[in-house]
Amino acid sequence: MSGHSKWSTIKRKKGANDAARAKVFTKIGRELAVAVKNGGADPAVNTRLKDIIAKAKQNNVPNDNIERMLKKAAGDSAGANYEEVIYEGYGPGGVAVVVEALTDNRNRTAGEVRHYFDKAGGNMGAQGSVLFMFSKQGIILVEKDGADEDAVMEAALEAGAADFIDDDEDYFEIRTEPGDLGTVREALEKASFNIASAESAYVPATYTRLDNETDIQKMSRMIEMFEDNDDVQDIWHNWENAGDFDD
Repeated sequence: MSGHSKWSTIKRKKGANDAARAKVFTKIGRELAVAVKNGGADPAVNTRLKDIIAKAKQNNVPNDNIERMLKKAAGDSAGANYEEVIYEGYGPGGVAVVVEALTDNRNRTAGEVRHYFDKAGGNMGAQGSVLFMFSKQGIILVEKDGADEDAVMEAALEAGAADFIDDDEDYFEIRTEPGDLGTVREALEKASFNIASAESAYVPATYTRLDNETDIQKMSRMIEMFEDNDDVQDIWHNWENAGDFDD
């Protein structure tokens, strides 16, 4: 089976940056609050919550913190009412960008997102202007160290994975339908494979390369601004050579 691993390179480095900025606790806390509000506080019956708890653990959120977040979410009926919003636009050089946010103030968040696009020399587009270039998929990265490729592939495909990609030095990349992410992840965990990350993602169909130094600097800075905003949960883009510049 075949695919493209540029996404995993970009996402893995982005995730490391999020953790370094200590923003991940806040972002996951919001995701937990929304999941509990929409489906209850029991991960045994709330599959979305179960996936977020797994994501929290993969991002090294301590179990005590996860428990506190769950208790707060379950008992905070009068707390902030977060709503999921997707923003779309173009960065420097025509790079397509999708921004996922959880916000309690649409006007504030929209203004900030527009400002980041403008400051980088891009522009925020209307709904549907960019999203058609992406498909939503589940992405699981399994650590290669000590793992047998055939065994990982067999376990993933038997659990319902849609694609298996082996063109990264450190990870096997497994793609699923968004609704199958949790099932495939649990099957791989049960088989004792080490999972580096597992989450739903907007994966681009095509990529845009930036070779102009100014565009590269502006795009890097725009990503940093989005990642530093507590309302922004994730940013997805089709910048082909981003992995060459993300630290």
